[in-house]
Amino acid sequence: MSAVRMAVDVGGIKMKNPVSTAAGTFGYGWQFDSLMDVSALGAITTKGCAALPWPGNPAPRMAEVPGGMMNSVGLQNPGVRGFVEQSGTYLERLAGKGTQIICQVAGHSTAEYVSALELFCELCPWAAGFELNVSCPNVAEGGIACGSTPEAAAEVVRACRRVCDRPLLVKMAPVRVDEIARAVEDAGADALTIINSIPGMSIDIETHRSRLSRPTGGLSGPLLHPIAVRMVWEAFRAVRIPIIGVGGIMTGADAAEFILAGATSVAVGMASLVDPGASLRILAELEAWADRQGVSDINELVGAFEA
Repeated sequence: MSAVRMAVDVGGIKMKNPVSTAAGTFGYGWQFDSLMDVSALGAITTKGCAALPWPGNPAPRMAEVPGGMMNSVGLQNPGVRGFVEQSGTYLERLAGKGTQIICQVAGHSTAEYVSALELFCELCPWAAGFELNVSCPNVAEGGIACGSTPEAAAEVVRACRRVCDRPLLVKMAPVRVDEIARAVEDAGADALTIINSIPGMSIDIETHRSRLSRPTGGLSGPLLHPIAVRMVWEAFRAVRIPIIGVGGIMTGADAAEFILAGATSVAVGMASLVDPGASLRILAELEAWADRQGVSDINELVGAFEA
């Protein structure tokens, strides 16, 4: 058994190990409970919820592409109250086993983020922290992402900081990463989650139509892993707050790249859809790698990349 200490602190969220799950790829945790020991993970991030239910986009919502997948789910969710009714008891029990629960917050405007976060804070005392998904489209601004500029992202974080004293993470859009990272750090963010999916297109050449219900969708999977690693490294050099690295993690080696680039923690996404137990396998591989590095604490390897 490895002697490496694997515990990490992500902006005040104390995880027993650095492996978590990415929002939207792991449901609300209980969907995987019969397939793996969810309580062995350092944390899970639940699928995003808004103050009120969102219906999401029509089917088809997912399409496989070489090296990854595309989705256009539209953040379908039952709203915070529905989420708590459906999953609160399970998540409270999971938190009692030492797995931290990070609830993702969605909104189409700053006011919607605040309303959702207030409900989360009221109804989820077992949540260790909250992840603000600032990649949601801002309806009032013509559909551009709420976090597409430093000013817009900081506005959301600043408003949410005023109503919440628990750790706030920001799930960043894959644009202007260093600038936006600095802006949300200054606005009060405790940690960053980098990156969200990258917009892409996939066209059915026989029908001449999108393979999704919308012309574009979010691209994720191994093909964007090098981009995500680069963005984590850029943010690591720009801010002092911790980073959760996300993007195409299929193996412990992929997770290790994020750690070396500056991530304190990693979140497994698409791999869980291919292999429900992937996150635990990746954790074991990551621990074995850290052991081979000859360190006593995984934190010694955070940002150890040599340019």
